[in-house]
Amino acid sequence: MKKILLLFIIALSMTQIFAQNSSKSSKSEAKEDRNFRIPLIGEQAPSFTAETTNGTLNFPSDFGKKWKILFSHPQDFTPVCTTEILELAHLQGELDKLDIKIAVISTDPVETHNQWKKSMESLDLNNKGTVKIKFPLIGDDDLKVAKLYGMIHPESNTTRSVRGVFIIDPNDVIQVIYFYPANVGRNTDEILRTVAALETSAKQSTAGSKVLCPVNWNPGKDLLVSIPPKAQESKAATEVPEGYYSPAWYLWFKKASQ
Repeated sequence: MKKILLLFIIALSMTQIFAQNSSKSSKSEAKEDRNFRIPLIGEQAPSFTAETTNGTLNFPSDFGKKWKILFSHPQDFTPVCTTEILELAHLQGELDKLDIKIAVISTDPVETHNQWKKSMESLDLNNKGTVKIKFPLIGDDDLKVAKLYGMIHPESNTTRSVRGVFIIDPNDVIQVIYFYPANVGRNTDEILRTVAALETSAKQSTAGSKVLCPVNWNPGKDLLVSIPPKAQESKAATEVPEGYYSPAWYLWFKKASQ
């Protein structure tokens, strides 16, 4: 009887240990599943191949040496997402002027994208007229890309991507990251302004001094420089060179016309 009781106690203990280990393993796997790393500013944009409303896309390589925007949204046939995509479609001319290629992604399949696209192209939103959506809508129903770019935020939704924006430079390096909740639409003017600022900074910067964009900068406005410009040798060292002004020794502006 004592042997039977002892065996029963040992078996019960082993069962509890197994249950505890299984629980720890499940918790660990759940934690791991929630940990989708967001690629950061300055890193190479993760590459992927996916089906879209425009066919197969190899991102970002298919867009070549252009600025690229990866624009994620939670779900097709939803109000906020519809207004965002239509606004982007109306801005396609501006995107082309800035040499920007854009791709839109959600965790819906391409079949649903095609139905939604057809419906949106028949809408006259805000009396702007109907518009064709030329950029690709990427299908990501297996969540592969959403996880690759850290777009699944489990406390918000475990199967739908948040509103994300990744601005990627011509060398496929991530320069800007935005995330918005499902209930707030993005400001497309700010996205265009940001790309214009990045392009201006890249074009006007030199090895010796970076050109910077101050608060609320817009194209045509004065810029900042990271290092004070040198005065001409024939002038006093303290004199501000033509085309610049300085409210303080650590704050130097470059006039936009220069």
